[in-house]
Amino acid sequence: MWNHYFSVATLNEALELLATHKSRARIIAGGTDLILEIERGQRPDVDVLIDITRAPGLDQIEQRGDRIHLGPLVMHNHVVGSDLIVRHGLPLAQACWEVGAPQIRNRATIAGNLITASPANDTIAPLMALDGAVALTSREGERVVPLAEFYTGLRRTVMRAEEMLTGISFRALAENERGIFLKLGLRRAQAISVVDTAVVVALDGETVTRAVITLGSVAPTIIRAPNAEEALVGRALTPETIAQAARLAAETPSPIDDIRSTAVYRTEALRVLVARALGALAANQQAAHYPRDPAMLWGATRAHVMEPLNQSVMHEANQPIQTTINGETNSFDGGHDKTLLRFLREDAGYVGTKEGCAEGECGACTVFLDGVAVMSCMVPAPRAHGASIVTVEGLEQGGQLHPIQSAFVAQGAVQCGYCTPGFLMAGAKLLEEHPQPTVEQIQQSFTGNLCRCTGYYKIVEAVQAAAEREPVTGD
Repeated sequence: MWNHYFSVATLNEALELLATHKSRARIIAGGTDLILEIERGQRPDVDVLIDITRAPGLDQIEQRGDRIHLGPLVMHNHVVGSDLIVRHGLPLAQACWEVGAPQIRNRATIAGNLITASPANDTIAPLMALDGAVALTSREGERVVPLAEFYTGLRRTVMRAEEMLTGISFRALAENERGIFLKLGLRRAQAISVVDTAVVVALDGETVTRAVITLGSVAPTIIRAPNAEEALVGRALTPETIAQAARLAAETPSPIDDIRSTAVYRTEALRVLVARALGALAANQQAAHYPRDPAMLWGATRAHVMEPLNQSVMHEANQPIQTTINGETNSFDGGHDKTLLRFLREDAGYVGTKEGCAEGECGACTVFLDGVAVMSCMVPAPRAHGASIVTVEGLEQGGQLHPIQSAFVAQGAVQCGYCTPGFLMAGAKLLEEHPQPTVEQIQQSFTGNLCRCTGYYKIVEAVQAAAEREPVTGD
């Protein structure tokens, strides 16, 4: 799929490689879009990947003055779990929670979501509503671009081939401001937006002094609704004001018909969504449905870089991948141009990890990578070099089944069994971080796993039964 794969130890090394290979190269962090596009032949001009996932200091979230800054390795779950962002950037936290499933949020970065430049990408609308900006860096220096000026069209940005997105910032919500993100998808999880909106208002008592409404998945780029914003300023958020602003917002775009929705439906859905958002802000209930202590499946490291590389590594044909799988360290001569899923099955011989969809939809390929649950079909195999991996075969310890395995047997939580390895891995990681999970947390942990046989009832019961036993900690 690619000819050259570099795992870099520093940001400067990544910039040097970009300067050398230019349009042939891409930065890879989460890779949840890029890997699929390469596999589908949509990136024939890309044959160099530059992996920054073990470069230190790139996964931090911090506040500087009135702005909050995110590094290029900040993942969606980092944002979901950030008290700072929940307090001062709630719309972004809500959008990140809506992206994919835990295994995807443990890999996919905010930077990648912005660069992909789809108007249906959830994090763009809230960041634009929060006056977001991106830092673009090359060997020649850094430039900061407001997010409103970053996009030039559908899946097009102002980034140059030798540039890397090295930072994201947005204005923290002030004490008199409220914000919310709402999305309509075709299912409860892992859904691309039919429409979405982020709304931020500033209030003086009950009077709106400033309003921003951004609309997603209704135009080639994220757009504002200026007429609706103007209709809110100087007024209280009464039902009449909300209805008028929602109508004006829905009249702003000219959406298209596509596989997810008709234009007529999008327009009406947008009106309803903006009205709901403004109603929640009026009642100061914008955080009412944000999850408390959600299932993250990210282990003790919280998906942060804990063991950075000492030096960069170039992976090419016949370059050994040295990795630890289920406690055993081995060296493999092949696999540098595969996904981790295929490397585990074809080179390492761990066939318990299943390929269902090969695009991060079904969860059958879930493994633990350095203690974090991920979809192995969306991870490049060279990332295994120097890493620790646990597959479903590694859940059994000392000849004893993991409690989740025993519970699946006892509860009859399987039929065809093909999806079972992914459920076991997600369930085991859930019990590690929530030994006594609620039903809601169990459901959250399985949003990335599809089962077409049991209807999930027995699977949920199996997790509950496993939680009644002595908890087992994992890697």
